Amino acid sequence: MNTPPAPQLVLASASPRRRELIARLGIAPDRVAPADIDETPHKAEIPRDYAQRMAREKAVAAATMIGNASDGAFVLAGDTVVAAGRRILPKAEDESTARQCLELLSGRRHRVLSAIALRAPDGTIREKLSETVVRFKRLSDDELAAYLANGEWHGKAGGYAIQGAAEGLIAWIQGSHSGVVGLPLYETRALLRAAGFPIA
Repeated sequence: MNTPPAPQLVLASASPRRRELIARLGIAPDRVAPADIDETPHKAEIPRDYAQRMAREKAVAAATMIGNASDGAFVLAGDTVVAAGRRILPKAEDESTARQCLELLSGRRHRVLSAIALRAPDGTIREKLSETVVRFKRLSDDELAAYLANGEWHGKAGGYAIQGAAEGLIAWIQGSHSGVVGLPLYETRALLRAAGFPIA
C-alpha cells in the first residue's frame, strides 16, 4: 500500500524572519513564493482590516502565481502592521521616515497587528489575527540617533525591529513577541492544525 505524499507548505513571503520563526515549529517550507501585490491601504481602512486583507491577498496571489504547483499544497501568508491609533505606520525605507515613526512611538503605546492567512489545497482560506500592545520608553535624542545610525530600521514597519537593538528601548509588551517579529507562532500552529497540516 502506497503512503500518500506529505502535504507541501508554500510560504508566501521572502522574509528571512518568517522563515526563522516557522522553523521554531519544526517546519521548513517546501517552497518560498513571495507575493507581489499592491499594499496601498484603502481609504479609511482601519489597521486590523488592512492587515487581514494583506495576508489574504498575499496567500491568493502566491497560489495563483505558482499555478498547478499549488495543487495539494498549503499556502501560508502573513502581514504585520504597526498602528498608532487608527493610523497605519509605513515601512521605513529611509531615515527620515524611520525618525518620524520613532518620534511618534516614543513614550507611548501602540499596537502591532500580525495577520496570517492559510490557503488549503481545496482552496478554502483560514485566517487568524494576533494583536500585541507595545510601549517604547521615552526616547532621548541620543537614543534615537544611535538607533537610526545602526540601520536595522530599514524596511521595518513602524521603523523598528523588536528582535534587534530596539528591544532594549521597549518598556513592555502585552501579546505575542513572535507576532511583532512577523509571524505569531501560537496562531500559526493553531491554523495549520485546524486545516489538517501535519504538525506536532
